[in-house]
Amino acid sequence: MDSRAQFQPQPITEDDIAHFLATTPGFFERYAGLLASVQLGSPHSGRAISLQERQVELLRRKIHDLELRLAAMLRLGRDNVGIADKLLGLFQVLLSARSQQDLPGLLLSELERRFQLPQVALRLWDLAPEFADLEQAAASAAATSATSGAAALPDRLYCGPQAGQPALAWLAQPEAVQSVALLPLRPLADAPPFGLLVLASDDPQRFQPSMDTDFLRHLAELAGAALSRLLPVRHNSAP
Repeated sequence: MDSRAQFQPQPITEDDIAHFLATTPGFFERYAGLLASVQLGSPHSGRAISLQERQVELLRRKIHDLELRLAAMLRLGRDNVGIADKLLGLFQVLLSARSQQDLPGLLLSELERRFQLPQVALRLWDLAPEFADLEQAAASAAATSATSGAAALPDRLYCGPQAGQPALAWLAQPEAVQSVALLPLRPLADAPPFGLLVLASDDPQRFQPSMDTDFLRHLAELAGAALSRLLPVRHNSAP
């Protein structure tokens, strides 16, 4: 074997050049004029541009992306303020109700009006005897499950496609529902549910599994607290 071929130098690759430039910061100080002569292809115009022009393009793109993100954050902030105002108005109405009998109907009508919900429904069980004749009342959770065709009602907040949820049977037009939120109602955070609130929409994007459910959770907590006035005293008493 020819020893000269064995020790023949390998060609320099682009990776070698990139590594050299990355690890030799003084190179461009010694060859400052080289930067001014570098020409790059513009992804927008297709023409050759200087390195400085390319950097300006990249900065403009980053600024544009940041502007879009800021605009999205501002829209989200305005939306959140709007939702909070609607929740506040809803519970001002509930707190000012003169009759406890009116609470379920007020809750449903205010939800429809304030949040533009096409369909809402409510079932409550284990109520005090004087409220047993309410349209939304049921004898027990088991009885409510049976009338909706479910083995058991959900005890956790659900938000997503309607997916044949049995509680949709409480709605006037269950076949029109594309997405739904199911909100179990509790008198206290660690108490078992005494009701289920159904929010339904014909928009498949209105309620999604990936959405932030903080406002829905607050709605469930506040609605549960307001409607707990319909429970027997033993349910309402804190330990």
